[in-house]
Amino acid sequence: MAKKKKVSANYFDSVPVRSADRPWRVKDDGLVEVDMENKGFYHSIAQKLFKKPRISHIALDKHGSAVWKSIDGANTVMDIIRVMEREFPKEKDRMLDRVVTYLATLQTNGFITMRGAKKKGKKS
Repeated sequence: MAKKKKVSANYFDSVPVRSADRPWRVKDDGLVEVDMENKGFYHSIAQKLFKKPRISHIALDKHGSAVWKSIDGANTVMDIIRVMEREFPKEKDRMLDRVVTYLATLQTNGFITMRGAKKKGKKS
């Protein structure tokens, strides 16, 4: 049995924001592709010696694409979980863990940042 992660209630009110330095597009098949520039000393060596690309194009699957499209700077983590549960109703029981894990991966790799909880009842 998989170990359950503890997630604070405030995390669900956090708002994921896409990194401005990660260009992306929706491909013809409706899936998202995110560009990542390969920077740094070791990447420079690999680009020169092994003809590795300067920009990697990361193709997201249907779940990743749905999450990425839902990250609009306004949706909270809980809003995104609800969107995913509507889009993939047969997988509803696993969606909370899947979305939280995916958002953590995106954040760790610099694709998104997390903004604090939205203030309810206040206008921005």
